[in-house]
Amino acid sequence: MSTTKKITRIAVIGGDGTGPEVTAEGLKVLAAIAQRENISYETQAFDLGGDFYLRTGDVLPDATLAELRKFDAILLGAVGHPDVAPGILEKGLLLRLRFELDQYINLRPVTLYPGVETPLTGKGPDDINFVVVRENTEDLYCGIGGFHKKNTPDEVANQTALYTRKGCERCIRWAFEYTRKRNNPKGKMLTLVAKTNVLTYGHDLWWRAFQDVAREYSDVKADYNHVDACCMWMVKNPEYYDVIVTTNMFGDIITDLGAILQGGMGVAAGGNINPDPGGTSMFEPMGGSAPKYTGQNVINPIAAVGAVAMLLEHNGYPQAAARVMKAIRFVTGSKMKSQAAGKMGYSTSQVGDLVVAAL
Repeated sequence: MSTTKKITRIAVIGGDGTGPEVTAEGLKVLAAIAQRENISYETQAFDLGGDFYLRTGDVLPDATLAELRKFDAILLGAVGHPDVAPGILEKGLLLRLRFELDQYINLRPVTLYPGVETPLTGKGPDDINFVVVRENTEDLYCGIGGFHKKNTPDEVANQTALYTRKGCERCIRWAFEYTRKRNNPKGKMLTLVAKTNVLTYGHDLWWRAFQDVAREYSDVKADYNHVDACCMWMVKNPEYYDVIVTTNMFGDIITDLGAILQGGMGVAAGGNINPDPGGTSMFEPMGGSAPKYTGQNVINPIAAVGAVAMLLEHNGYPQAAARVMKAIRFVTGSKMKSQAAGKMGYSTSQVGDLVVAAL
């Protein structure tokens, strides 16, 4: 009986500024590991971002969105253009993709690589190695709100956070499953981060859903932090955490704190995941478009390579993903002088070459 080998279809959105440069290095590593691991894949580039918007007046055409739905994954470089007002690209492209493709999990590993500096004195890679699972389609990001008497002394603005039982529970359940699969040798623990003492409606729903789902996972310790306490403990004792699950807004904030703990945005990668069968997930470096470095071949591509590793992991190639992560650790630990743009000791493309060689 003949079998058809799976072909992973990947949409590539290089985006703005240095986004295409780091994406090119991610694709370079993908090509190398695919050859070594016998992975069949195909890519298609999509011209989206600030230049496209300035040229067409459209951020994400409906026809393009329909095309993107057909792919297994999206690899995104960066979004952000100096000639486009803040919020237009973020809402029209990033948030729309998350909502329309129902990417309800935002996954952010907070991993300190060997050789990478952290601002936390005395902490090393063994101490900073946890994961944040952020709900990605609800909360204040739904855009519910408005103005009354705008631009007058009596102006009123409101922004409403929306939480559903379905949205909370599916994110919490995924986080428990992920914690179980991660199987931390120090002990499996999932920490809910919320603010139940003040946000007594939406976060009470989160608390109750968390308690209900936790009963099904007796092998995972169910833990809780108020978000302000979490920010304090992430700095004081990051080794305490295994997996954190949290709301969209709080997750947005604490993952940036996590990024600086792991050495900065240049090494931080993340995924916007639709875990459902046939769902399309998007993987990206967390750094911005860094327009001042565009075309100079000095920006750090490590985060984009990490995003490729996440893409492989979540599309059924864990061994390939592990090889890429091992290569990243070797390069940061023994080759690169710094993770800062222009100070790495190598160019953007040379860092990509080093990762390929380390595979």
